[in-house]
Amino acid sequence: MKKIAFIGAGSLQFTSSCVRDLLTFPAFSECEFALMDINEENLKNITGVVNTIIEKMNCPGCKVSATTNRAEALKDADGVLCTVFNGDVDIWQYDITIPKKYGVDINVGDTRSVSGIFRALRNIPLMLDICKDIERYCPNAVFLNYTNPMSMLCGAMQKYSSVEVTGLCHSVQGTVKILAKWLSVPYEEIEYKCMGVNHQAFYTVLKHKGEDLYPRLLRLMENPDIFNMEQVRNEMFLKLGYYVTESSGHNSEYNGWFRKRPDLIEKYCTHGTNWNPGEYAFSLKIRQRRKENPALQYEEWLNKPFDKNKSIEYAADIFNARFGDGKPFIFNGNVQNCGSIKNLPYDACVEVPVVADRMGFKTTIAGELPPHLAILVNTTAMIENLVIEAAMEKSKEMVYRAVYNDPLTSAVCSLDEIKNMCDELFTANQDFLGDYK
Repeated sequence: MKKIAFIGAGSLQFTSSCVRDLLTFPAFSECEFALMDINEENLKNITGVVNTIIEKMNCPGCKVSATTNRAEALKDADGVLCTVFNGDVDIWQYDITIPKKYGVDINVGDTRSVSGIFRALRNIPLMLDICKDIERYCPNAVFLNYTNPMSMLCGAMQKYSSVEVTGLCHSVQGTVKILAKWLSVPYEEIEYKCMGVNHQAFYTVLKHKGEDLYPRLLRLMENPDIFNMEQVRNEMFLKLGYYVTESSGHNSEYNGWFRKRPDLIEKYCTHGTNWNPGEYAFSLKIRQRRKENPALQYEEWLNKPFDKNKSIEYAADIFNARFGDGKPFIFNGNVQNCGSIKNLPYDACVEVPVVADRMGFKTTIAGELPPHLAILVNTTAMIENLVIEAAMEKSKEMVYRAVYNDPLTSAVCSLDEIKNMCDELFTANQDFLGDYK
């Protein structure tokens, strides 16, 4: 019986989706789902959800175990999925509010810019602790990470642990679904190559039956109804010539073009980012709602019609390729570059096509990014590498220097202002970061 451990199982969206997806494969019709969460009430509720999924998928041979003990969940696991992060909204709020005092207007704050950097500093030690447990209790397990900031967390784990780990994001296939709808082309018939870093990867190939879809997509940008759905990344497409994976709300933070002045925020980041008024404010409302009624989100899920069809998430396909029926599976994963993208740092964590099979993960040679995109993505990748080393050395100076070079922060603040802002964030994060020198 295969064992799949969910670390942070109380994350309803990912746990429920992955369990259902796994049960669409015959190889997992009899397996153990080991659910681990430090919140006992969430653990109780998600256990009920998983048992319901097993019943609806008609897989009575499956077993569910629930624990607040990470080691117990990991013991002899074949696969591990992780959705945990340190800080929650109680600390996350400072990633948003402190930069705002300095004029740095953050919208999501979970991946990069100054907010993503401090989120990484909080979570890299946690991820490395999880890796140490995997090395001890299930050293041959395949570890799939869903926690942001994806590139920095995966980069740290790939450099400083022996665990077989990759990071997964649905932005690559999710964006293709959006483009397929706009272009009136079946999603499954689109051919694409996507490369870069997580949330900042570009489709260097986008075709349907041999036809380059970019000219048609360019013409569609003349339709305001389509352009205004994704104002930031549609504007990026018009100017850069290639479409980027992650939504406008995220991408507005990753460069210095859209959020450095109030008029630009109003023009590009208020009406068509899909994240207005910002993920932090949205998450705060959700958190308060869940505090008032912790079981509500699970009850809402149980009352919805159940869909037996597999989602577009990669996790189940990867586990099936690695230790299920062994059918190879190609996906966009977060792995060490090692020359896959020739004009990005060799030791960067990149998002490129990867093949999973019985033998492990095989990173493809993606090629070179167009030179103008390489400038943008190199800046991101080099900052992220610096943040990883800052976390390992607990170096304030290295953190300052990473934020000094952040495109959005440097477009708004002086060097002194950036240093003062970082010092405030270090103070707010003291309980999680400890003593940085």
